[in-house]
Amino acid sequence: MGRTLENKKEIVADLKETLSQSTLALVIDYQGLTVAEISDLRRRLRPSGTVCKVTKNTLMGIAIKDDEKWQPLSELLNGASAFLLVKEDFSSAIKAYQEFQKVSKKTELRGGVLEGRLLKEPDVKILGDLPSKEQLIAQIAGAINSLATKIAVGINEVPGSLARAFQAVADQEQSGGSTESAAVEDKDSSTETTAEADSSTETAAE
Repeated sequence: MGRTLENKKEIVADLKETLSQSTLALVIDYQGLTVAEISDLRRRLRPSGTVCKVTKNTLMGIAIKDDEKWQPLSELLNGASAFLLVKEDFSSAIKAYQEFQKVSKKTELRGGVLEGRLLKEPDVKILGDLPSKEQLIAQIAGAINSLATKIAVGINEVPGSLARAFQAVADQEQSGGSTESAAVEDKDSSTETTAEADSSTETAAE
C-alpha cells in the first residue's frame, strides 16, 4: 500500500524539522540491512544525538529543495539511502557508524554535507578522527583544573609573602630606630661634654 499525499507531506515536514536542528548529514547505502540491524545502528547513534532516517530520495529531495544549506545532498540521492542527521557531536556519530560498519560489513558511506559543503568519504573520516564532544569537555575541564590549581597555590603563597614583607619592614624600622637612638645618645653626650668644658672655663676665669 502506497503512502498517501498527506503522509508524504508529514514525512517531508519531519525531515525539514530534523535538518533544521542538524549540523551534519551523512548518506549511507543501507542495501541488505535487516530491520534488526537498522535498529542496532540507531541505538549506536542515539548517544551522540544523531537521528537515522530511512526514506525515499524523492522525499528528501523535496525537503532540501528550498534550503541552500542542504542543497549539496541532492548529489548523493541515489539507491537505497539512509540519512544520519547529526545535531552537534559529529565526531562521536561518525565513530559510532564506523563501528557499526565494521560489524555489519554491509553499508557504504556515500558522503555528507556540513555547513553547505559536500563531503566525500575521506572528508568524513577526518571529521571522525577529531576529538568527540566529551573528550573536548574533558580536555577543557583538565585545563581549567590545572589553572585553578596554579591560582590556588599562588593565593596560598600570598599570606607567606605578605608576612615576609611585613617582617622586612618591621626589621627595617627597628634597625632605623636603633640607629636614630644611637645618634641621639651621641648628640646628648657631646652636648654634656661641651657644657662641662664651658663650666671649667668659667671657673678658671673667676
